[in-house]
Amino acid sequence: MKYVTTEPLTAEQVLEKAIELIDAKYTVGAKFTCSQTTKDYLKCKLGVYEKEVFAVLFMDSQHGLIEYKEMFFGTINAAAVYPREIVKLALTLNAAAVVLAHNHPSGLSEASLADKQITERIKKALALIDINVLDHIIIAKEPLSFAETGLL
Repeated sequence: MKYVTTEPLTAEQVLEKAIELIDAKYTVGAKFTCSQTTKDYLKCKLGVYEKEVFAVLFMDSQHGLIEYKEMFFGTINAAAVYPREIVKLALTLNAAAVVLAHNHPSGLSEASLADKQITERIKKALALIDINVLDHIIIAKEPLSFAETGLL
């Protein structure tokens, strides 16, 4: 039996519950075939951070979720990203595709030169082992999809 309280939830508790619901909906095998669905999922996962976090959705050949992994943590406006670590985990998980993502705590969704360069480096590294980069999504007030805007 669940304990029911009449006290209002704090904003932090509401966010925790929302994340739990999202995680329950998008379990292993969930399909990410629509960029809006992917952006919504990532906004719930990365939108809560006050520092930059770089994450990767590792997927099978049908774009089913194998694993969501927050891989690199940075400061308020930068995170060091290492393509080698993404390649290692992609091989370990036997991924066929990935979606890259990171947040911009500033709320601005514009892709920086560094964002474009790291996307290209990761894309080239994964292409060598036949893993597709489907998108790179920046989570901000208005999420930005590299695939939708022609940056990928």
